[in-house]
Amino acid sequence: MRYLIALTAGLLLTAPAFAENGDALAKKANCMGCHGVTNKSVGPAFKAVAEKYAGDKDAQAKLEKKVRSGGSGVWGGMAMPPTPASVGDADVKSIVQWILSVK
Repeated sequence: MRYLIALTAGLLLTAPAFAENGDALAKKANCMGCHGVTNKSVGPAFKAVAEKYAGDKDAQAKLEKKVRSGGSGVWGGMAMPPTPASVGDADVKSIVQWILSVK
């Protein structure tokens, strides 16, 4: 039981670090070429994405898949290309955590 409590506390404490790192990773992965944090660009603002998926318990998994695979139709006709394989799954996870944390 103590292990579970310690593990949960550790995850809660590291979540902000993942979110902060997500900003730098999004820049490195060139997400900012099409998305603004608070303003729409080619794609939606990350703030709008966070608002749209607020309260959706499956948002993390849905957006990780969308970021990895790309797609179109949710925010208009402009297609989002798939994220290059050079961006690892852990980085995609951190980027999505950060996007969902944008206020």
